[in-house]
Parts: sequence; C-alpha cells; structure tokens
Amino acid sequence: MKGYGQFCPIAKAAEIFCERWTALVIRNLGAGAERFNDIHRGVPHMSATLLTRRLRLLEAEGLVARRRTATGKTWTYHLTEAGAEFLPLVGALGVWGRRWTRRELKDGEIDLGLLIWGLEYSVDPKAFGPRRRVIHLDVTDQPEGKRFYWFVCEAGELDVCVSDPGGETDLFLSAALPDLIRVYRGDVSLAAALEDGRLVADGAPNLLLRLPRWFNSSPVAKTPQALRGPARRSESAPITLG
Repeated sequence: MKGYGQFCPIAKAAEIFCERWTALVIRNLGAGAERFNDIHRGVPHMSATLLTRRLRLLEAEGLVARRRTATGKTWTYHLTEAGAEFLPLVGALGVWGRRWTRRELKDGEIDLGLLIWGLEYSVDPKAFGPRRRVIHLDVTDQPEGKRFYWFVCEAGELDVCVSDPGGETDLFLSAALPDLIRVYRGDVSLAAALEDGRLVADGAPNLLLRLPRWFNSSPVAKTPQALRGPARRSESAPITLG
C-alpha cells in the first residue's frame, strides 16, 4: 500500500480505503458475506490472490476480524467497529453513483453472477411469512445451464439453488438479464417493469402484493437520478486538514 506522505487524516484514510476493490470488499462484508468464496462472488473480476492480500491488509489495519468456523477448517471474515464505521461512506458512494453516473449498461457490466449474488444478499426472505415459499426465476436471455434459479424462503432464511429444490413453486418470475439489472439497481421501478412486461410475475395475488417487499430495494436504488444542468457553485463547508 502506497502512502501519500501527508499527516492529513483524509490522506491517511484514503491510503486504506481508496485502494482499488477495497470499498467493494467492505460493501460485501457489510451485506453479510462472511466466507471467502461468498465475498469473492461479489467481486468476480478480482483475483482470489488479490482478495486474500486485501483481506489480510484490512485485518492488519484493524478493520476486519477473521474467525475460525465451527469445524476449525475454514475462516469467516467480519467487519470490526472501525470497519463498520466506513459503511455509511460506502453507502454515500452508492447514492452519489446512482445520482450522477451514467445509466446505460456496457456489455462487460451485464453480469449474471453479480446480479444473483446481489439478490441473495438483498432480498427479504421474511416477506412471504415463515412458511416455505419458492420463487423460481427464469433469466430468459441466458443459456439453458445458467437460466434458472430458485430462491427458497423459509423461517426467515434464504437458500439460492441452481437446480429445482422440489416442492411447489409459489411465485414465478421471468425477465431478460439487462432488465433484471435495471430493476435491481433502480433504473426501472418494479411496478413499471411489471406493467410494461419487462418483468413477468405469476403467482397467488397475496404473494404478488408482497413482491416489492421481497425485492427489498436498497436506499441506493431508490435514489432519484440528478438532472444535469449548468455548473453551480457548491455551498458546502470547506474541508480542513483536521
């Protein structure tokens, strides 16, 4: 990790948090990913070797704590108080990105694995009540082997399956991957996607009514996009060196 050679607290914090991937690793930990593979699924373009080094660095800086699992054979990773204190800043990055960055998707950003990972850590498994409910997702523009996913919600817990878990399907959803991403990140509201057919939902009326709660859109996704206009002078207070 390269330093800025400054005593300024902003510079000292930036030495840690402005390293590439670090904010996303902390985002993943804050979302609830604890095992190495689950953290890695949220940063699929980051090499496993680099993720290992970054977790070790964050542990050395006191931002991440590593704990042995019950079997003693593997580790889980958790934010410390210092690491968790950075989460509002990660959220602020998301809000700014939602308001000000471009909205169109590039080919390399249409990532099925990242979408499924995001849904796994954001949907509300309690939305349909405590009894077992199965939501079957058909990503219509994907090849057969990557097209179907089952979200099993039971007693407030969620399991994501890539093969039919058996039993009755309670809710069926289908959409193309780009449209699912647009709904997930808030470019298109769930209601609008259902109304114009970009997202198809089929199930009992009482479950369809709870679908918005299940999707559990984040505050970032609900942030309205800013309308760009002439540059205006900022009225923000000046930042001092501390």
